[in-house]
Amino acid sequence: MKVSFDIPASRAALAAALEGLVATNYLILGSGNFPSIYRSGVVYRPELAGVEEWRTVPQVIRAGWGDCEDLASWRAAELRIAGVPAQAAVVRTGPRRFHAVVRYPDGQIEDPSRRLGMLKGKR
Repeated sequence: MKVSFDIPASRAALAAALEGLVATNYLILGSGNFPSIYRSGVVYRPELAGVEEWRTVPQVIRAGWGDCEDLASWRAAELRIAGVPAQAAVVRTGPRRFHAVVRYPDGQIEDPSRRLGMLKGKR
């Protein structure tokens, strides 16, 4: 099933939608046999300007790549399955630009996009 909806370009709305993707990935990862994000072979790749498609773990694996919300939601879900209450978080990178990362309970930030090929400063 494909679901599509419009949301305001605000940090709060993006965070709420991102939590939905994390929860979906949590269910998917818990019911299947999937590699960890860093052993999956997927890489970071930005979407084309003006295109925003949020993908689940199986979609990212099939494509071989994901952008920041795809990768952060996958990593947050796999950490939750391992017992770490991490969350995918939205950080502002410009007036109307955002980036998704993983935030640990202690406030530490992990950026799966960077680990999987995003160049520094290219959010």
